[in-house]
Amino acid sequence: MKITLLVIGKTDATYLKEGLNEYLKRLKHYVNFEIEVIPDIKKAKNMGVENQKKREGELILSKKKSGKEIHLFDEKGKTFSSRELAKFIEKKMLSGLKELVFVIGGPYGFSDEVYKNASSKISLSRLTFSHQMVRLLCTEQIYRAFTILKGEPYHHD
Repeated sequence: MKITLLVIGKTDATYLKEGLNEYLKRLKHYVNFEIEVIPDIKKAKNMGVENQKKREGELILSKKKSGKEIHLFDEKGKTFSSRELAKFIEKKMLSGLKELVFVIGGPYGFSDEVYKNASSKISLSRLTFSHQMVRLLCTEQIYRAFTILKGEPYHHD
């Protein structure tokens, strides 16, 4: 199975890029993992929030193909412990799913259409994080999930 982290816009901050690169390197030992970037919408400030979410949603949904299952990282989603996320990923791997796609939206979240087409919503926390910082948190948690599944000493209860 492949895991894709689909994100809106590039990561600007150097410290976040370095962290992402570290976990991308680590994840190679466990799974085919990639971060796919949908470019920022041009002239988004002139669009209004709802139109921006709609346009980003169209781009997100254009990536949904047969054999792919989309799960949104969303503040209103279900919260998991790290062990529960590991079990969730393991269940998806055992199901024969071709590709598991986790999506991090832009700064205003997702359009209604994206919500309708997603398999689930997952919350990292009740706190709000920048959409760029969430990329690092998600990647680290996916790495942590694989170390849990392999019984490696990275995660401590």
